[in-house]
Amino acid sequence: MKIICVGMNYARHNQELNHSIGEIEGITVPAASDKPTDDALIGAHNPTIFLKPETALLRSDWPFYIPDFSNDVQYETELVVKINRLGKSIPERFAHRYYEEVTLGLDFTCRDLQRQLKAKGLPWEISKGFDNSAFCGEWIKLKDLGIVRPDEDGTPSEKTIQDLHFEMQLNGETRQVGYTGDMIHTVDKIISYVSRFYILKMGDLIFTGTPAGVGRLSEGDLITGQLEGRQVLECRIR
Repeated sequence: MKIICVGMNYARHNQELNHSIGEIEGITVPAASDKPTDDALIGAHNPTIFLKPETALLRSDWPFYIPDFSNDVQYETELVVKINRLGKSIPERFAHRYYEEVTLGLDFTCRDLQRQLKAKGLPWEISKGFDNSAFCGEWIKLKDLGIVRPDEDGTPSEKTIQDLHFEMQLNGETRQVGYTGDMIHTVDKIISYVSRFYILKMGDLIFTGTPAGVGRLSEGDLITGQLEGRQVLECRIR
């Protein structure tokens, strides 16, 4: 099982981290008005991808313990897609066939460690892929969210995976509000792009990026989240 993550997929989040201009590891980050324009393999027009190891997945009934190697662990709430079949070099127009369930997830990030590594031009995987740094909520079938795809029984719905709203609260206070239509790179494009480099297998998870509003966590915090008004996410911080 792979945990595939997309960085910098919401323009306002890029701005809050001062990523709207400049470069990260040689990849130009899109500004708020930028849209993908061509088909080169690497650059602002394609998703920025990183991986978390399988050991990063935190059990849904466990709390998240702040690691002792960071003084600034931050939450990032994201739509997560679960791959449901084997696929390689998937055309974007067929990518919708490779998932049927979604949820909200948390990409826990050691922001201080990430900044230090970036400043030295070093890989920053340890700030993102440490043990228990990925949390997933309750899975929901797209049909239960009113999404019917062309390859399924019934009349296809106008609503798609790019029409989902979600929210996250920290100790009852709303901190992040997301709409998947604001993604710079759509879910189907992400799947198509990633599958050029990695074989996608059943059970692989794709974290699709976080909207603005990320912030620091403290011991005793409680994170909750809703997808299309449904409570799917709850994680305690120890």
